[in-house]
Amino acid sequence: MMASLSDVANDERTARMVLSMLVVPNDPVTRRILSRLGAVETLWLAEHDGAAVGLSPVDAQVWRDHLRVPGANELAARIDQVQQSGVRALIPGDNDWPTALDDLGEVAPYVLWTRGASSFLSRPMRDLVTITGARACTSYGEYVAREFASSVAADERVVVAGGAYGIEGASQQAALAAGRDTIAILANGVDRPYPVGHRDLLDRVADVGLLVSEVPPGAVPTRHRVIARARLMAALSSATVIVEAGSRSGSLLVAQRAAEIGRRVGAVPGPVTSAASVGPHRLLRDGIASLVGDSSDLARLVERDQTPRVGLDRELVRPPSPSLTRTLQRAGQRLTPEPELSESFE
Repeated sequence: MMASLSDVANDERTARMVLSMLVVPNDPVTRRILSRLGAVETLWLAEHDGAAVGLSPVDAQVWRDHLRVPGANELAARIDQVQQSGVRALIPGDNDWPTALDDLGEVAPYVLWTRGASSFLSRPMRDLVTITGARACTSYGEYVAREFASSVAADERVVVAGGAYGIEGASQQAALAAGRDTIAILANGVDRPYPVGHRDLLDRVADVGLLVSEVPPGAVPTRHRVIARARLMAALSSATVIVEAGSRSGSLLVAQRAAEIGRRVGAVPGPVTSAASVGPHRLLRDGIASLVGDSSDLARLVERDQTPRVGLDRELVRPPSPSLTRTLQRAGQRLTPEPELSESFE
């Protein structure tokens, strides 16, 4: 008799691990069903015809078709391989699960795959600061990123970034050089260093810090996964700082997501003649970000009262302007198509 998904995943943790292997990140339909029924029942619905909560029969079938469920035996082998690799899977309710991600609502991750010190995720949100920006940064931007990351580290906070070239890599290198904590949130499996040129950096982060991803081990970075990752980088931290960003930089997506859920956003001013200053200047002009010119500005940004959340203080949560929204849409369209990103992705 052929095995079913229910045979492979008959508990909540394993079922969520399987879901992350079947469904694209931040799929609101799957997340809505998951929040109502749990992961085990969600997988059962994926395999069986019939009504799915909140969906018409046609929509339910479209959802099932979208899952592209492989054989249960293949999934079982993948689960066994992951468990033997030492990679950890966190789900809501675990001691190390970051409750800050619950603010994402229907687009919260199903599971977090981690490699390293998962306990970093249990630290208060005010202890985490995201620093991001252009991959093709200037020497000015790299200097500022290192200075700000060192300041965050000196305050015994955690530098959160994505391990990319440019601003993010400089920030995490500075945190490691200071002997402090850093988290790299990846758009690929935690067992696949990307970019390849940062293999040593990411391995070092895994040794003394933490690698995190919502996609399973072995997964490659794709356009959708990079866009989806932005919400995790924004939600995990109390504040996000954009050091440099071109007009179509993907880092602007992080700023947008942070503003949408009531997190603080800071932007570093730069030369008006530099293309890398366009993004931060637009965030400042549109009132989405506060100016961060030195470590004292950064400290004030991080130390502000973090109580307001979505819907509690609309004055603090300004929607992006139409011009920024158009810019972000163009940024999403510009990302390298599936299945895999190039190393030069901005």
